[in-house]
Amino acid sequence: MSGIHEECGVFGIYSKNRGDVANTAYYGLYSLQHRGQESCGIVVCDDGLFFSHKDIGLVGDVFTPEVMSKFPDASMAVGHVRYGTTGGTSRVNCQPIEVNHQKGKMALAHNGNLTNAWQLRSELELSGAIFHTTSDTEIIAYIVTRERLRAPSIEAAVARAMPQLDGAYSLVLMSAAKLIAARDRYGFRPLCYGVTEDGSYVAASESCALSAVGASFVKDILPGEIVVFDETGVHSYRKNCGSALPGKICIFEYIYFARPDSVIDGVSVHAARLRAGAVLARRHPVQADVVVGVPDSGLDAALGYSRESGIPYGIGFIKNKYIGRTFISPGQSARLDKVKIKLSPIADTVRGKRVVLIDDSIVRGTTSGQIVKLLRDAGASEIHMRISAPPFMNPCYYGTDIDSRENLIACRYSVPEIAEMIGADSLGYLPVGELRSLIGTDSFCSACFDGRYPTVIPENTCKNRFERRLSEREEKPDNH
Repeated sequence: MSGIHEECGVFGIYSKNRGDVANTAYYGLYSLQHRGQESCGIVVCDDGLFFSHKDIGLVGDVFTPEVMSKFPDASMAVGHVRYGTTGGTSRVNCQPIEVNHQKGKMALAHNGNLTNAWQLRSELELSGAIFHTTSDTEIIAYIVTRERLRAPSIEAAVARAMPQLDGAYSLVLMSAAKLIAARDRYGFRPLCYGVTEDGSYVAASESCALSAVGASFVKDILPGEIVVFDETGVHSYRKNCGSALPGKICIFEYIYFARPDSVIDGVSVHAARLRAGAVLARRHPVQADVVVGVPDSGLDAALGYSRESGIPYGIGFIKNKYIGRTFISPGQSARLDKVKIKLSPIADTVRGKRVVLIDDSIVRGTTSGQIVKLLRDAGASEIHMRISAPPFMNPCYYGTDIDSRENLIACRYSVPEIAEMIGADSLGYLPVGELRSLIGTDSFCSACFDGRYPTVIPENTCKNRFERRLSEREEKPDNH
């Protein structure tokens, strides 16, 4: 039950026959709702004409039956769910972004964060570019359309744009005739595609979205790869893969972000979380009566801890499924209020018992303290908290909203001090050195834990500079 802001989810469908692709996109986005709960949008293409709807809110609220009825039958659609890491919460920043340019039309959905966004935007603005949003997705759209003026095709334009983009980006792009999926050369964020029984191609952030729309998984898109879907079939372009470094998928995808039924780069998220729990049981054993997990991302790790330790697994909380993830709340008090509403302890499971409590992370500590208190009030005699991630020690520049060391409790206090602050009898984190055991490879990014950034990190991010009052602005850039 992390206080970490999530990233975004992207979805696209290409069909050789006109049909209700908007409905397919709706179900795809619904299955990706966990990746972003601020806003969402769908754009469909009917014979070169674009029709769209985007707004603030959850998929089920934004896309009412009335809204969905206005989408025409079409051959392509792209969709997006968002939690903003660059750019504020407003309708203007909703995606997909639509562009009309000299060579035609384009709709773009993006998951990730560019590390050179400020540099690129400054260069574009000085050349006369006018931006309508504060999202770095619009930067990508500008560069792609600029390259399209010189490139023979939209996919060639994307290929020429990619070396100019640093950082994390998984893209689903739609032109008047093609659907394109592309992944940055490090592969920070997941992206895959599949095919339905009727031959429609589907691209999505996670494989769970493919399953939701009846598509069979085909493959994960490789770091640096561009995949094009058009009337002639599927085409892969790997020019940018040649310079790709070993994959650096965000390890927190496996710990928290992704749905447990997803498979990312060949690794089951559920299995990775089971292994995290087993590691915790070996590295931080304790005498206890029951193991419980914090819904949802702590449940699999709790099961792994139970199996490895032999301590019985129990259902310790009932989750109100109609409350969004806690990070959405604008203030801490609201966040805590939502914890109370969202989680209800099962007293029979914990009353008079020594409890091992498993969660995915601790950010500020306030939410964890509230959860521990819920168990105390329900009668738990001891609470031993185990975290299926290492301590957060560094900001993230690749699409996760961790941008201030002073807000990270692990940067200021020792593990025993944190345990005391949250009211736990003991506390144990997953060791950084054990992250490899989760996915069986060293090809991941763990910079938020160990400070080993795969790319040059920006000195100046200048986030949200257009979303501050004049009195709040400073002449110096926003440094993190």
